This record gives sequence, C-alpha cells and structure tokens, in this order.
Amino acid sequence: MESKRQQKFAGVIQQDLAAIFQREGMSFLPNTLVTITKVRVTPDLAIARVFLSFFNNTNTQQALQTVKSHASEIRYKLGARIKDQVRVIPQLEFFVDDTNEYVERIDKIFDKIHKEDQQNGAES
Repeated sequence: MESKRQQKFAGVIQQDLAAIFQREGMSFLPNTLVTITKVRVTPDLAIARVFLSFFNNTNTQQALQTVKSHASEIRYKLGARIKDQVRVIPQLEFFVDDTNEYVERIDKIFDKIHKEDQQNGAES
C-alpha cells in the first residue's frame, strides 16, 4: 500500500512526464502517442516505475526500448521541471501497460459467448 506521500509524488511525476512526452516525445517516437497510465514510486522516492501505453504504434516492445534508450534525457528534463519540489530526482523504470490489450481480449471472449448464446437460443 502506497503512502499519501508516494501517491502525491507519483502524481507530480505523471503530470510532468505527460507534458514532456506530449511536447518532445515526437522527436524519438514519431507518429506515436505515448500515454503515462500510472506511476508507482518506491517508499524512499528513489525509483519511479512508469507504465506507458502506446497508440498508433504496431511494435510496443520496440517503442519501449526506444523510450528506455532515452531514459537519461527524459530524467534530465523531468529534473528540470521538479527540481524545486524534491531533493533527489528518481531513477525512471519504464514498462508497457497492457491493460488495453487485456480489456480487448476479454471483450472478444464476451462477444464470442454472446454470439454462441444467440445461436443456441435460435436453435431451441
């Protein structure tokens, strides 16, 4: 369970990273919209785990590797934005948030079940 301090700090990081990706994300991921879905911060506020969602991109793993290769640049830009609010700029760890893919898979399963139910109802 995250403390209020961790949650507040994660929210600040999420907002500032969203602004960074919105303004400068096109330089290393052209034609791709990057969304920060959630941020989790360790209790000592030294590591921030950032979950990303990529839109208009077919290869999410390659996009994630591109973001990871620019992690130090992103951390520097984040530091410039939050330097007055924190003592230490956290290390950034990036992960793909596959929640959308999971939801789509579950929706397909429900659609399949619904169609099977309709076919069975029509046969009776």
